[in-house]
Amino acid sequence: MSQSSGHVVIAPDKFKGSLTAAEVAAHVARGLGPGVATVELPVADGGDGTVEAAVAAGLTRVEADVTGPAGNPVRAAYAWRDAGAGEHGPTAVVELAEASGLRRLPADGEGGAGLAPLTATTYGTGELIADAIRRGARRIVLGLGGSASTDGGTGMMRALGVRFLDADGQELPDGGAALRGLEKIDKSGLAAVGDVEFVVAGDVDNPLLGPYGAAAVYGPQKGASPEDVELLERALARLAAVAAHTHGLLGAIEHDGVVRPMGVAAQPGAGAAGGTGFAALAFLRADFRPGIEYMLDLLGFHERIEGARLVITGEGALDEQTLRGKAPAGVAAAAAKAGVPVVAVCGLRALGEEELAAAGITAAYALTDIEPDRALCVSEAGPLLERLARTIAQTRL
Repeated sequence: MSQSSGHVVIAPDKFKGSLTAAEVAAHVARGLGPGVATVELPVADGGDGTVEAAVAAGLTRVEADVTGPAGNPVRAAYAWRDAGAGEHGPTAVVELAEASGLRRLPADGEGGAGLAPLTATTYGTGELIADAIRRGARRIVLGLGGSASTDGGTGMMRALGVRFLDADGQELPDGGAALRGLEKIDKSGLAAVGDVEFVVAGDVDNPLLGPYGAAAVYGPQKGASPEDVELLERALARLAAVAAHTHGLLGAIEHDGVVRPMGVAAQPGAGAAGGTGFAALAFLRADFRPGIEYMLDLLGFHERIEGARLVITGEGALDEQTLRGKAPAGVAAAAAKAGVPVVAVCGLRALGEEELAAAGITAAYALTDIEPDRALCVSEAGPLLERLARTIAQTRL
């Protein structure tokens, strides 16, 4: 249904491993029934599903053949919007996970051996950025999340013309581990990006280094052993140090065996997507914004909730991570400014009533409330969501 007075805005993130954000929104709308005017606005926070959410909201899907994280060819997409009123040029939404995500690694028997924590690259993400620049983008929104790599974004920058050299002046191989041998960064071939505005839309605030940094926190998720994590930490520290030495960027210092990030390396978000946030901040002079905040602006959320009587948001699991800038919390915060109540749907709820209320969520409805078998919650998520939506219609509308 089209937007009308007293409508319901359905703005969920994906249910990871089960339903896309658009599918969640569609099932909720179906469950509310034909008598309820709805606006479906699937959202994302910069990670997996960001491009899909942007396309569902009306942006154009653009596809390109690029390099996957293990050097494998992949067909990836970004979202495109021509300049709107008051904008200075076309906008491209580039999602790192599309080209360089864990889901893009070749599986065993498909020319690869699964996870590659030391050698995976973000080169394909840089190829998507280059394609968008050739198309005429003046603003590039870079969604960071779901990365297979811990290369500090060096692969992305290599695709844009930056060279990362060893002591003999030779180009380093792909991956984060090779950065241990970094001696010089040559930016002379950097593609013409001076007139392009870069915005990092991220869902994490980790710095590049240290116990909360890219290697320590996210390395194990990409298959890194404790030894690999130590190696990657040293490699990223080397990247920060060389960048500081050759380009005047404050990087990292070591004292009594403890590496302390400084300047760009210490900025919130520098550790996002295996350190790709650092490269975007340092070499592309990107602005960092919470992913959900920027995406809500881009998707016109504030205009679409005018006159709404309820907002329904959600994601696969409502837990502690939700409270740290994930999509439902961002949606609830934006809706609160407009005085519109918010409820959430989810697969699993791990937050109490007080925590939900503090996040601006009036109530949460979980699939596990009506189906204790979690395997069925995944396989039958759509029909179960429709049942939850019928309950919302009966109790909230």
